[in-house]
This record gives sequence, structure tokens and C-alpha cells, in this order.
Amino acid sequence: MPFAIIAIDKPNAQALRAALKPAHLDYLTDRQHMMLAGGALLDADGQAIGGLIVVDTDDPQVAQAFASEDPFNSGQLFASVQVMPWRQSFFDKRRTR
Repeated sequence: MPFAIIAIDKPNAQALRAALKPAHLDYLTDRQHMMLAGGALLDADGQAIGGLIVVDTDDPQVAQAFASEDPFNSGQLFASVQVMPWRQSFFDKRRTR
């Protein structure tokens, strides 16, 4: 069962997000084979305030390590990070279950 990683930035952290973004994207690119989906969570103005990544693993420790080692997380951008099992029911405009 895949795992969803839901992370919320600390308030007023846009400068830190911008500084860490190149390393974050390199990290994700190196691990894209593990990801089903990923992207930024946005506020009403379209500014990134967190992220959502779905990691294709059955091992909760692998998902937790994926989240912990992300430069956004190790760089102290996030106020909170949740790693939880995810069951796909719909994908790409189709019901899968």
C-alpha cells in the first residue's frame, strides 16, 4: 500500500523554500521511480505552502526515510510532516477500486 507524505511549511518561509528548492527537486528527481505523484500545496494566492508526495512502497520505514531525507524537511522548512498509508480509489479520472 502506498504512503502519502503531507507537509506544511512554517509561516513566512518563502525565502527558505526558494533557497532549498533546487536541492529538493534534485532529491525528488533521483527518486522519481519511487513516486506515484507529487507537487506543491498552494494557498489562495497560488503560493506554495507545503507539499504532497505519494510514495510507492509497502514499507512505512521507507516512506518515513523518504520524507525525513528530503532537503525541504532536513532544511527545517516544514512545520509539520505526516506520513500515512494511502489507498488509491480513483486515478487519472478513473475509478480503480
